[in-house]
Amino acid sequence: MIAARRPAYLSDLADGTERFFEARRETCPWCTSAKPFKVVLRTSDVIQHKPGRFVLESCTDCGHVFQNPRLNAEGLEFYYRDFYDGLGEQDMNSTLQFNRSGHEGRARMVLASAGTPQQWLDVGTGHGHFPQDAKTVLPETEFDGLDMTEGVLLGQQEGRIRKAYHGNFVELADEIAGQYDVISMYHYLEHTLDPGAEIAAARRALPAGGYLSIELPDPECAWNRLLGRWWTPWLQPQHLHMMPIANLRARLTDLGFTVVAEQRAEPHIATDAVNAALLLVNAATISGEDLAWRAAPPSRLRKALRKAAFLVSLPVVVSALLVDRLVAPIGRKRGMSNTYRVLARRTS
Repeated sequence: MIAARRPAYLSDLADGTERFFEARRETCPWCTSAKPFKVVLRTSDVIQHKPGRFVLESCTDCGHVFQNPRLNAEGLEFYYRDFYDGLGEQDMNSTLQFNRSGHEGRARMVLASAGTPQQWLDVGTGHGHFPQDAKTVLPETEFDGLDMTEGVLLGQQEGRIRKAYHGNFVELADEIAGQYDVISMYHYLEHTLDPGAEIAAARRALPAGGYLSIELPDPECAWNRLLGRWWTPWLQPQHLHMMPIANLRARLTDLGFTVVAEQRAEPHIATDAVNAALLLVNAATISGEDLAWRAAPPSRLRKALRKAAFLVSLPVVVSALLVDRLVAPIGRKRGMSNTYRVLARRTS
């Protein structure tokens, strides 16, 4: 399959990566401030290792972190290709299955504040693993899913969701208005071109008294300063926006929501150090990986050296895992939680 995809990738890259980006922004996409931005990160793609350089900047007025210049539609298609579907489908499917406790935690947060919902729409559901796991907490709730990728169709085929919407949430919001007690956006808004428009669409889709549940990577997490470009939640070039929790809270209030619950420590996923270690080893040995966006596969020697390097690095990876486990109990309550959740009720 890799060899079959190589010609298309090489054709896409024949003129370089410049065409994948929009013009650089001079105003903040969240608050429209025109004050000079602060560079937060300059990086390459440290996960798929597709060509390109990416910059994250923060607004000096509101603290919003955003990709600048941002990927355009062609760029998004290129960098998402074979990540969640295609070549990356099996690996992503396996990865998402390991966050069952986090998925159940999301459901319990809603249950505690909103009771048992009847109809729940999970926006950005991917392959539908969250609804599947949430059923253990909310067995009477019916879960539907929406996603831009074809993974949502797989989720329906596998029985993880009742109904699949394959498309753009902002465009579908009016069509599904009033159907759901809860709409969730878990690790979704950071991928979107306009998070504010997505939240506004959720308000249109929810009935009065309905709930919007959001989970996001926390750009104020101390791990990102310690690990730099190896902090996985940066996820460049996919993450276009990173919202401080205060910004999200204020926007929800402006749109007629009342925030009823917040979690900063509980959603923490204790994998910062171990993921950074794995990314470093992967980057150091990537010449031994067969990638469809490279002109030719690696030699047998490079493949063998890559496997050997991963074996040799196992003690480092295990040590990093222990660091995560030791730091998490205290660190997650002292600015080292990498994730936050907000639950808001539409009140106007």
